[in-house]
Amino acid sequence: MIMSRVLSLFLRFGEFVCAAVVLGIIAYFIQQHHEFRTGPIGREIYTIVIASLSVLLALVWMIPSTHNILHYPMDFILSLAWFAAFAALVNWIQPIECGGVFSWGNITGNNYCSKWIAAEAFSFIAACFWLASALLGIYIYHKLRKTTTAEASNGGTAATAPRAKRGLFNRRPRADV
Repeated sequence: MIMSRVLSLFLRFGEFVCAAVVLGIIAYFIQQHHEFRTGPIGREIYTIVIASLSVLLALVWMIPSTHNILHYPMDFILSLAWFAAFAALVNWIQPIECGGVFSWGNITGNNYCSKWIAAEAFSFIAACFWLASALLGIYIYHKLRKTTTAEASNGGTAATAPRAKRGLFNRRPRADV
């Protein structure tokens, strides 16, 4: 259990760092759009909203508590949102010929393409972190649920006992009257 908490903290930190990097880069692009009227403002606004929400949630969920791992539905939704942001960034970069989808070799340059590729790369990495966090949450949730069910059926002991057969929709069978 301690290993899953350490892994969850690592994933939350990765989510925070990636979201903060994307937030900074996209904020720069929005400032450039305001100043020079260049770039796809709709894609930038969507990405900055997802990045802001991710920074906030990753920071809040980094605080250790029992239920932090069980936020997997929101983790999965944010993962999908990050994959959508990645797709929106990739869709804009194709016509301006800054490279391919995963050609992240020139990520450290100081030009428009390098910064856009960096935002693209970190948005994909953020999506992977959120997806890994969701998968960890699903694993832990089902592991805890199985342990709790076994303890309840054994009168409070943690030994694994065979589960009682359940009916449709996991209901207990009725006793004949």
